[in-house]
Amino acid sequence: MYRFVYSVIFYIALPVILTRILTRSLKVPAYRKRIGERFALQPIPQGFDNNKLTLWIHAVSVGETVASASLVAELQRLYPGAQIVLTTMTPTGSDRARMLFGESVLHAYIPYDLPGACNRFLDKYRPDLLILMETELWPNLVHSCRRRGVKLLLANGRLSERSALGYGRFATFTRSLLEQIDSIAAQAAPDAQRFIDLGANLEKVTVTGSLKFLVDVNEKEKKAYFSGIENAARPILVAASTREGEEEKVLTAFKKCLVEIPSLLLLLIPRHPERFAKVRRLSEEEGFTTVRRSDGIVEPNIQIVIGDSMGEMLDYYGVATIAFVGGSLVDTGCQNVLEPAALGIPVLVGPSQFNFATICKQLEYAGGLKTVKNETELAQDISELISNEKERQEMGERGKQLVRENQNALPALMKLVTPLIKIL
Repeated sequence: MYRFVYSVIFYIALPVILTRILTRSLKVPAYRKRIGERFALQPIPQGFDNNKLTLWIHAVSVGETVASASLVAELQRLYPGAQIVLTTMTPTGSDRARMLFGESVLHAYIPYDLPGACNRFLDKYRPDLLILMETELWPNLVHSCRRRGVKLLLANGRLSERSALGYGRFATFTRSLLEQIDSIAAQAAPDAQRFIDLGANLEKVTVTGSLKFLVDVNEKEKKAYFSGIENAARPILVAASTREGEEEKVLTAFKKCLVEIPSLLLLLIPRHPERFAKVRRLSEEEGFTTVRRSDGIVEPNIQIVIGDSMGEMLDYYGVATIAFVGGSLVDTGCQNVLEPAALGIPVLVGPSQFNFATICKQLEYAGGLKTVKNETELAQDISELISNEKERQEMGERGKQLVRENQNALPALMKLVTPLIKIL
């Protein structure tokens, strides 16, 4: 009954959802492309063999796609004859999937959680196992998979207090949904307990750690652009994955820092590509000499570089003196704090951390991260850290050490994956 009501509401909301996609496509044309995939209307990919073992991984967007990279590689190593299908919801997630995996995996957008769309997708791909990254619990999708005998694994499971309260409002529905999952790999003990409190079978929940700790920071030759920035020997603040309303706060903090540190360079990387031009205009209106990454060389008089490239986040962090991770001075829950930490960069983050709550607590407890309440505290901490090289180095090393100590998530996860594949 709950799922029927949910489906009716979804059908009623569909015109609004499609209108929102078309509106977003005015800024990001990719949103109006491949609409058919949202309803599983695409043809079966050429060369796809329904008789082969098919492993389906669903990653929402960029962060989950990157986190799935080590899992994909391990599945390809252990099951070289298997077909891996990777779905995302966003064009940026799709772009990152192609960048990471090329033609070695099949990529599509996940269909909307409507009974017809879910069944069409399953008819085409006939997966044997579906691995859902983080907390992608779609009722019709889970039900359709369960009815067809598709094994279900929730990997890198994360459930914040806020999300748990939301699911808890529909306790019976949520319990029924969780009971259909074969195995839940939780990032940390608090996540595991919240899943159990909502009705997950205690025996099906395992704490495996987070795949996001598996950051590939192997030494590689720096691109000429970033070498040029590094060779300028200026202190560099990287403000990454910033959101609407957050850049103003970062620019306010930066302006205060320039009073004491006039040579400070800000690399400002907005979260969404459609906002690159807007953020550049904002920076120029605030009086800063500004260029975009795509403009090329950074002259000595430049104060701000707008990072308008994709797939270079580790390159930006690689030249940072200090990193501020965005999505945290506005209430969007923070982005991935582990990438700068893995590179030994001291991390500053705002109070909104629900997307990475456990990881932020771990990093802060270890001494690799500091939480700032607002732009005033952000400016103070930037200035203090830049003037104190010893504290910067110690903070960076503590964060790096924590990342090194949490590299066991993949083997722990594979202990759950392998039995599900063996019983297929």
